[in-house]
Amino acid sequence: MTHTNEPASASDETRDAKGNHRKSGAEKREHSKAGVARGGKGLHRRKFLGGMAGTGIAAVAAAGGAFSLLNDAAKNKASAADTTLTIPDLLEGTTSSGVTTFTLEAKTGTHEVISGVTSSTMGYNQDFLGPTMKWTNGNEVLLNITNDIGEDTTVHFHGAHVPAKMDGGPQVAFADGETWSPTFTVKDPATTLWYHPHALGTTAKQAVHGLAGMIIVEDSSDASAALPSDYGVDDIPLIFQSLAVDTAGDIKYDAAGYRLSTTTFPLLVNGTNVDSTTLGFTATKTRTRFRALNASPSDIITIQRSDGGTLTQITTDQGYLAEAAEVTTIRLVAGARAEFTMDLTADATLQAVITTGWIRGGSGTYDVLAITASGSDTPADLPSTLNTIDRYDTSDFTARTITLSQSGATMLINGSAGTSMAAMAMISTTVGAKEIWTIQNATQLEHSFHLHDVPYQLISINGEDPTGVQLGWYDTYEVVGGGSIKIAMEFTDFSDDTYMYMLHCHLLQHEDEGMMASLMVTEA
Repeated sequence: MTHTNEPASASDETRDAKGNHRKSGAEKREHSKAGVARGGKGLHRRKFLGGMAGTGIAAVAAAGGAFSLLNDAAKNKASAADTTLTIPDLLEGTTSSGVTTFTLEAKTGTHEVISGVTSSTMGYNQDFLGPTMKWTNGNEVLLNITNDIGEDTTVHFHGAHVPAKMDGGPQVAFADGETWSPTFTVKDPATTLWYHPHALGTTAKQAVHGLAGMIIVEDSSDASAALPSDYGVDDIPLIFQSLAVDTAGDIKYDAAGYRLSTTTFPLLVNGTNVDSTTLGFTATKTRTRFRALNASPSDIITIQRSDGGTLTQITTDQGYLAEAAEVTTIRLVAGARAEFTMDLTADATLQAVITTGWIRGGSGTYDVLAITASGSDTPADLPSTLNTIDRYDTSDFTARTITLSQSGATMLINGSAGTSMAAMAMISTTVGAKEIWTIQNATQLEHSFHLHDVPYQLISINGEDPTGVQLGWYDTYEVVGGGSIKIAMEFTDFSDDTYMYMLHCHLLQHEDEGMMASLMVTEA
């Protein structure tokens, strides 16, 4: 390993007020920590910062939401791998009488979050993280989920359009030793969802300890038929986690833990620490599909190629884009997902750029996946159209303003702290309602706005029209300090007089600190 006291030359990437990516050669990010260049393997670099949590519009434009640190070797040569990428197990369901049943156990265990150090962890059916589930649009599923973690939990199907009683929100928390068995018909189109806890006050704690897993929804659309779909072969999950861990291996989840001088911020991909390791994947097919999930509690993940090349983005949170988009970076706030393909005729390296999202966190650029191109096939051109997305005409939509604010360390939505079901603000609407919400960030903190139940379209981002991939469907989107987004949605299918959906910041610490409100959808 070669050490240098000189920072690598930077090609910083900044974001304008809309959140679009633009290059700025003049604005360079300074690095106080000496760089560690791996000979011929790109760059692994980590800073432990506390000063990026209050990133507002001006700071995002000036400092950049993402940045690159590319030395000459990384620009021109793919990294060599240290260890093989772990692919999460695919959970096999059992089908009887038209219902597919999946069995999950939330349990405790141990795992090396920092190499060589044992951490106490949680997982579904294993010590850390959980298996991938595949659901099919139109099919009925039943999940038998047993709680063996020693405290109340829930399991939320993030991004799924399901009845409120089956959504896994705080109202359906179940105790240690109990089994929760939600059942529903899959109404989502082809997309990447995920599952994680959602009980009041414990979401961050349980998720960072490992309770998270991916859900793949399949459908019979022409786009799905044309895209890679062989799980673990040419359809690859990438679960990113920027965590906080002390030198003894104790995983942190609250402000006190994040501020400790002994706390470091490792990056994991599919459960493997990549602080000083490049994972390897051999692509046996020329075209490979990657499903990226930011399962971090707060930090922002930007995915890019080490050689500055393009990625073909095909989805946002809630399914296919209207057409494939060539992008150089994909920025994922906490809870967000995206899918992209790569036509691999030569070896390539994927990088993750980490930006602190909370009071303190990770920062830096990692070579996370060295891809060896070994496919000999010639894939057909991608379809010119992947999806039909009819943009809303919001002229007659019901308008609301949702204000994200704070009182000291307490986080608020519309002036209320959602630390109990009784205390949180409630939004009431009806099936068939079409609404446009202004999500106003009255703080100078980063927020990640997540809406349960239905997807939304971005109507404006900090006062500007969305463009490119921003015209897709979302359930989680960034609201920078002092900024705002306008979103539009239609409430369909499900009503309930008792059970509610949630709307909240998906920085999990902010959620636990009160930035959550309830959504009651009733019959018109």
